[in-house]
Amino acid sequence: MSLLKEIPSLSGRLYAVGDIHGCQAELDTLLNYLETVENLTAADRVIFIGDFVDRGPASKEVVDRLLAFKSKFKNSIFLKGNHEDMLLDFLGFGGSHGAVYLSNGGIETLQSYGLDNDSGIKDLFNKMPLSHLNFFKSLDSLVVIGEYIFAHAGINPVRFLRNQVPEDVYWIREGFIDKTHSFNKVVVYGHTPYPEVMRDLPYKIGIDTGLVFGNKLSCIELIEHRCIQVAKGSQKVAVSELRNLNR
Repeated sequence: MSLLKEIPSLSGRLYAVGDIHGCQAELDTLLNYLETVENLTAADRVIFIGDFVDRGPASKEVVDRLLAFKSKFKNSIFLKGNHEDMLLDFLGFGGSHGAVYLSNGGIETLQSYGLDNDSGIKDLFNKMPLSHLNFFKSLDSLVVIGEYIFAHAGINPVRFLRNQVPEDVYWIREGFIDKTHSFNKVVVYGHTPYPEVMRDLPYKIGIDTGLVFGNKLSCIELIEHRCIQVAKGSQKVAVSELRNLNR
C-alpha cells in the first residue's frame, strides 16, 4: 500500500510547521499567532511535519494542543515523524526501532503522562487518552499539494513517489539531503535540525530548526514566502521573508 496522499490545493495560504518535540510553550505562542494575527480561515491549510513528542517536557500537552487545533482547523495535516514511528512500535502498532524508543526521548514522553522511568507499555496504555492513541495511528506519511512534497525526513530520490517506504520517509538523511531529485517539486521536511531554515531550491526546504535543543520553532508560509519563528523560551514571534534566509 502506497504511503502517498495527493491533496488538492485550497484557495488560501499553505503553512508548514517544523519539529516540536514536546515543547508546548513555543507551540502555543506560534499557534496563537497563526489564529489571531495571521487570522487563519477554513481556506488555509497548516501541515505539521512530525516529531510532536519525545525529548521535550510536555509531549502530552503538545498532543492536547494539536488536537484542539485540529478540531478548529479541519484542513490541518499531521505527518508521522520517526519519533511517532518509534512510539507506535513501542506500543505494538507497527513501526520501527521501538526497542530503543525510551532511550531516544521516550522517557520524557512517559513522564509527561505522569509515569516514572520504570514504567512500561501497559502503564502508558493506561495513562494515554484514546484520542491521543488514535491521533498517532491516523498520522499521514507523504503528502503532495501542488508544487510541494511534505515528508518528515525526506524522500528517496531513486524511488517513485508512490513507492517510497517508511524507513525513508521517517528516517532518511544521507541519500536525500546530499542529493538532488527529479520530481519537479520542492520537498519540505524536518527531522534534521539546522540553525536556520535550510533552502536548497528548487529541491528542498528543511524546517527543523532545533527547538528542543535550544534554538527555535519554525513555520513557513509557502504562498507569500514568509518564515514565522519562535525562539526557545520566548513568547515573541519573528517574521521574515523566506527568500531572504541563508541557504
